[in-house]
Amino acid sequence: MLGQSKEKRSVPVAAIVAAIAVLFCGGGADWYLTRPVAKPVDGPASQESKAYVKNLRLAGVEMKATDSFASQRLVEILGKIGNMGDRPLQQVDLNCVFSDPNGQIIFREKVGLVKARNGPLKPGETREFRLPFDTIPSTWNQALPQLVIAQIVFE
Repeated sequence: MLGQSKEKRSVPVAAIVAAIAVLFCGGGADWYLTRPVAKPVDGPASQESKAYVKNLRLAGVEMKATDSFASQRLVEILGKIGNMGDRPLQQVDLNCVFSDPNGQIIFREKVGLVKARNGPLKPGETREFRLPFDTIPSTWNQALPQLVIAQIVFE
């Protein structure tokens, strides 16, 4: 048995790296496909939300407009929202409805007054808001838009 060399079998490094990459991608895909996803709340307000609207107070609402160097107008609606009810609110959305001089609706945008990332609006709490708009049509009547509570999400 002299003259025979022992052959070592080794796995190429590239194969090990490829196997690790496949496992990593598979694990990532599994996490992505099975993770819990918060469903966006949209559509008509629930009966519970409609009943709670009477507990919300908008105060100090005013409108400001500024022109930029690019001749673009930024309209801001500023004010405060108060929760006079007994439930903490995670989200409150508002429809801002802009009209032309004839009273016809020309622009509508749904915006968040209370957002989950800022924490809940607790009972008895009041919070300031700022709503910027830069895409209102030029035919707008320059009046404060109609502000309508569109959605409430309870904590």
